[in-house]
This record gives sequence, structure tokens and C-alpha cells, in this order.
Amino acid sequence: MKRSILAVLFTVVVATPSFADVTVKSTITGSSSAMGMQGTMPTVTYIKGNKMRSEVTMGDTTRVTIFDVDAQKMYTFDTKKKEADAVDMQKLTADISKSVQINDMKASMKANGKTKQISGHTAAGYDMEVSVPAMFGGEKGMQMTVTLSGPLWIVKGAPGVQEYLAFFKNAVEKGWFFTDPRAAKAQPGPAKAMAEMYRQFAATGGIPFEQETTIKMSGEGPMAGMFAKMGNISSTTTVTSMETTTLAADLFKVPADYKLKEQK
Repeated sequence: MKRSILAVLFTVVVATPSFADVTVKSTITGSSSAMGMQGTMPTVTYIKGNKMRSEVTMGDTTRVTIFDVDAQKMYTFDTKKKEADAVDMQKLTADISKSVQINDMKASMKANGKTKQISGHTAAGYDMEVSVPAMFGGEKGMQMTVTLSGPLWIVKGAPGVQEYLAFFKNAVEKGWFFTDPRAAKAQPGPAKAMAEMYRQFAATGGIPFEQETTIKMSGEGPMAGMFAKMGNISSTTTVTSMETTTLAADLFKVPADYKLKEQK
């Protein structure tokens, strides 16, 4: 579960007729104190209109997630198995919303006046914090607060930025999550915090070319300490390249020889 959360952490408008296809390559360096886990993972994100494909490589396995906003479907599979999970995003959103107190969510994205050069682009510095109250273990579970925070560097005006933002804004407006479905169900607070993070990105008019993110959990009760330790995840994501080249439609489909499993 923890690897799933970390792998898709950075894994994320109405479409206009002039949409370009976008390819973003990044690296994620992450750690989890609870799991004793640390390492760097290359990632590639492909966007074509209201569809996105995310690839995260962990060791000799590449985890693929395909998002189809119009069809309200998410597909997940890896390169070692000939099978894929299909998730109804409307149902997943409804299920997770029962455990998250959206009205009490707090979010801020503030410019800090700093700039730096990243992958040939000038990026503006921002400080971000998202706080989400959530129930762990279902509607009657333990009350915890999930906080996602850290500095990030936003690039505006680069080719592909508007298309990137359009996809995420449209998906977030439909209540989508960008976390592995199993991780989202088990830990709805972080899933919602990540979704809100993408909404905040869109509000800046740019995309993060570098961000340092820490996820922490806090609460009261005998199990709160354990959950707090589990939620102590940090990562740094850096964009290494971003380009607008035409992408094949098949890239956003599950391979024909894969067995498709509908998730309940």
C-alpha cells in the first residue's frame, strides 16, 4: 500500500479543439520512515485531451495507470502481469467521500517571491499546505487529520502547460482521485489531499517542475500514533523534460491480450 501511495504521489477545464498531446518525464525521490523505504523512481506522464497515462518504474516493474475522464474509468496494471484492474471512478469517489470531511478541508498556495532554473525553464517558488480531516477504517473509524505540505516551483507558459492543467482541472471537478484505488480506499485522507493539491496547481496557472512534499497524519486515541507513523511520507519530484508530440490513441487503452477485472 505504501509503495502505491508513494508511486503515484506525483504521479495529475473543458477541453478546447486545439489540444496538444503532452509528455512529461520526471523523477521521484521518496522515503517512508515507517517502512524504512527510500529510493528514486523514474516516471512518465502522457496526456491526450481528457485521457492520461502514468508510468512509474520501481525496480524491474513498471506500474501503469490510465485515466479516462469522459468514461469515468481508471485502469491499473503492471508490466509483469497480463491483467488489469478497471475502476468505476464515480463509485470510488462516492465511497471515499463518506470518510472525508470536505467542508473542513483547508488549502493554501502562496507565492514566496523566489525563482530558480529547472530543466531550462524559469520557475516561481510557492509554499503549499493542504489539511484534510478523514475517518480511517470507514465512516465510523478513527478521526485523523492529514496534512500535505512543502515548497514547490511553478513553470508557466511552457508548451503543454495549458493542456496539462486542463486535464487535471476537469478531473478534479468530477471528484477524481489520482491515487491507487486500494490505497485511496484504505487512506482516503491522503487521496483527497493529493486531489486538492492538483486543484491548487491549476489555480496558479502553471505546473510544478519541482516539489518537495511531506504527508503527515495526526489524531487522538491509542491507534493515532501508529497511523501518524504510517503517514510520515516525504518525496521530491523533479520534471526532467516536457514536450508536445502526437501520441497514439492505443497508448491510453489496456493491451488487448490483458484480462480485465472490474473492481467492486
